[in-house]
Amino acid sequence: MRRWWISALQLAELFVSSIMHLLYGFYIYSTAVAGDLSQALNEWFFKPNASLEVKREDPSGTNVDGLPPIVLVHGIFGFGKGKLGGLSYFAGAEKKDERVLVPDLGSLTSIYDRARELFYYLKGGKVDYGEEHSKTCGHSQFGRIYEQGHYPEWDEDHPIHFVGHSAGTQVVRVLQQMLADKAFKGYENTSENWVLSLTSLSGAFNGTTRTYLDGMQLEDGRTMKPICLLQLCRLGVIIYDWLDIPWLKAYYNFGFDHFNMSWKKVGLWGLVDCLLGNAGPWATGDWILPDLTIQGSIRLNSHLQTFPNTFYFSYATKCTRKILGVTVPSGILGIHPLLFIRVLQMSQWRHPPDVSPPYKGYRDEDWEDNDGALNTISMTHPRLPIEHPSRFVVNDSECQTLQPGIWYYKIVEADHILFIVNRERAGVQFDLIYDSIFERCRKHVLRKTPQTLPNQAPE
Repeated sequence: MRRWWISALQLAELFVSSIMHLLYGFYIYSTAVAGDLSQALNEWFFKPNASLEVKREDPSGTNVDGLPPIVLVHGIFGFGKGKLGGLSYFAGAEKKDERVLVPDLGSLTSIYDRARELFYYLKGGKVDYGEEHSKTCGHSQFGRIYEQGHYPEWDEDHPIHFVGHSAGTQVVRVLQQMLADKAFKGYENTSENWVLSLTSLSGAFNGTTRTYLDGMQLEDGRTMKPICLLQLCRLGVIIYDWLDIPWLKAYYNFGFDHFNMSWKKVGLWGLVDCLLGNAGPWATGDWILPDLTIQGSIRLNSHLQTFPNTFYFSYATKCTRKILGVTVPSGILGIHPLLFIRVLQMSQWRHPPDVSPPYKGYRDEDWEDNDGALNTISMTHPRLPIEHPSRFVVNDSECQTLQPGIWYYKIVEADHILFIVNRERAGVQFDLIYDSIFERCRKHVLRKTPQTLPNQAPE
């Protein structure tokens, strides 16, 4: 009888979670459509002054061209400039600086695939996922073509600042390692020094226990439970990609085009194969969720370095607190409804005693604090399997001279989506965070000069 009650509760939780995620997805989509319709009506009734538009796009100063661009890399289910109409994943933060790029990468594709896409987005050319990787994972070796790179001069003398949200941080780390390993065919001169700085905003360095709540198998961190939220997501994405409606995919794309799941290429039996798990990214594990488990992050991190000439800064978020020794959500009104249940579940989650822990020294209490998507311990800096150099910062002024090769990190009271999509939710905190990020990037234009934090004199 007890087992039946537990199963009933699990199904009820799955139903509520599914409805919440569908409603939030509908809200994002409808907001984008409404914004586009509003803009179209404004342009119809009030035609903009062409001469003024030209002036805006042609900055009067020439110093902007000498600045390294700041590249904002979105996380899971994210999107870049040009997708979802005029909606901004980073809630308009890109307008805070004159030279910001917001690439559109696969929203559910693996960290590896997204890193490859990011390179060609910047340099230009046809995305090459690599022959060996493509054969192993069962997809085309080549993907989208960028006729013109967004920063084709990118090299060691013209490095870039990166800002990654959530899984976007790991994308940049993998890309930097690929640059160090000279992993791009035809580009033998790449190096880790092409990355000037990396700022992580709620970065997924060490995985998250939420992946297990959503349906990843704890035993291997690669496969899914038969009935779970991720299975429902998988079914929806397969049908979306198989239908291959051009205008819909132009508006939003999960990024699996290189898996060739369209009805035009695989037909009805191809759809059946994908639904049964015999084909597509879920058959080989080449999608983002396995990379976000603790085991997957350890596998990924075992090949990634923190480089001595790159500046690193991290903002870890949390919306939990302890009451009488018990970790609970820090409030109700301050946490997004989409995340509140997960904040509570993650704070109370316990690793089953009959399953081997993901690493030696694992303790449940270390993973209790969270922001509804990631555990706070995972967001500070790379810790697993080997801890990288780091320094905890309460205030920027305490940092003294910022040194490369060290992860400086702060802990911010916020949920996982406070600093994206909806600027009004974060209020003044939104400006404080992004102003700090952009100002810090602009302080590191040249590696040869002493590096300091904003409003701070070097020693």
